Amino acid sequence: MRFIYLSLAIIGAIVPMYYFIAWFRENTWSLMSMVDAWHVNNATSGLVWDLTIAAIALTVWAIAQVVTRRDWWMLTVIPATFCIGVSCGLPLAFYLRSRPSQA
Repeated sequence: MRFIYLSLAIIGAIVPMYYFIAWFRENTWSLMSMVDAWHVNNATSGLVWDLTIAAIALTVWAIAQVVTRRDWWMLTVIPATFCIGVSCGLPLAFYLRSRPSQA
């Protein structure tokens, strides 16, 4: 399962970044222009809010893992989630959480 989680994290990093970079090349390198494009209609706005709430929930969970388990590697989930997306952050969290216990 760990290999699957790691593979999904890598795919979840590459695929969205491919589309983000393609969009920036076709349009402008302005992040605010991309945010405007995300809210072009109610369907895309709903998707943005869905992913934002999922990212916040994943962040809260990752911080809880750091506090309760002293698993400092879980902090890598936060930038992976907000800089790339939930498609990278969530499988990365599963990968990190499925490590063998050190006890």
